[in-house]
Amino acid sequence: MKITPIRLLALGSAVAATMAIAGCSMMGMGGGGASSPASLSAGLTASMDQPGARLDKAQAIALINSYRATVGAPALTADPALDGTAQALANQYAQTNTAPPTPQGMSVMKLSAGYSTFANTFSGWRNSPADAAGLAARGSKAGIGVAYNATSSYGVHWVLLIGN
Repeated sequence: MKITPIRLLALGSAVAATMAIAGCSMMGMGGGGASSPASLSAGLTASMDQPGARLDKAQAIALINSYRATVGAPALTADPALDGTAQALANQYAQTNTAPPTPQGMSVMKLSAGYSTFANTFSGWRNSPADAAGLAARGSKAGIGVAYNATSSYGVHWVLLIGN
């Protein structure tokens, strides 16, 4: 095959477009400030299937709020009572491998299983149109729970509750 200037230009354009798309997905939220993996705290990137792992819930809510700001949704406030409910649901989810029902009064309950870090869980939610809509749902407060069960087929189970 003869490489003409037009083919070379087309190939260069395709490579540039591929690199741009890959760069956006690696940036997390596509230009949203401190969203690159290198800038995430250890509490967001810690593997929750390790002994002593702790989720930094304040940073997790801040990451969700950064996303909400990009779509024009108001910020959420961390709520200790919702954290407790989310944790109980995550424990139940991890023990049964069955999605728990959404508690009454909640705008949204987001579930995830199999991702070991909050950063990966958040990326999964953000990259799914239905889950991304849930992240931006109406609400003023949020709670997060995570549970690990070594005998579960998914290991780590996550619950995010958004309510008023």
